[in-house]
Amino acid sequence: MYIDKHTLSAILEPKQVQFDFYEHRNQLTLLIKKDVLLDVMAELKSNPETHFDMCIDITAVDWLKKPYRFEVVYILYSLTKKWYLIVKTLIEEHHPHCPSVTSIWESANWYERETYDMYGIIFDNHPFLRRFYMTEDYKNPETDEPIYPLRKDFPLMGIPDSLPLPPYPEKYGYLEDK
Repeated sequence: MYIDKHTLSAILEPKQVQFDFYEHRNQLTLLIKKDVLLDVMAELKSNPETHFDMCIDITAVDWLKKPYRFEVVYILYSLTKKWYLIVKTLIEEHHPHCPSVTSIWESANWYERETYDMYGIIFDNHPFLRRFYMTEDYKNPETDEPIYPLRKDFPLMGIPDSLPLPPYPEKYGYLEDK
């Protein structure tokens, strides 16, 4: 079940922040600017009308060709109200910074690290932002710049000679008979 627009509008309008809604199949998405992200998220958690006490996930979407290349997506849940809310904010390509919400939800720590590791979005004021899956020195061997595997401009076949491939006996014809 998802929160309705009218409840959310009544909470956000007095704060005088710009916001927009997107609704698809009864799932409400709140679109806000990153400069008001912390204020809105703190209000969504602390307000008794919403009480979004869980940050279920944080991820990103890479649009590659749009002016704002990335969208950071937050999925929130209220245990008492039993409803969800998706919050999105736009991030530019050349300065991919977003405020960290770890001061509001501790669980955001892991999700922000994962999003940083896969997309390269830097979460400002994160307590310990570092790579999650990839090694710290995971860089393009030609340019020595960090690379992020879930970006749309990442090579489909990966970086040549960056990781050893597992054996592929079917291809090379040396199957062992046991």
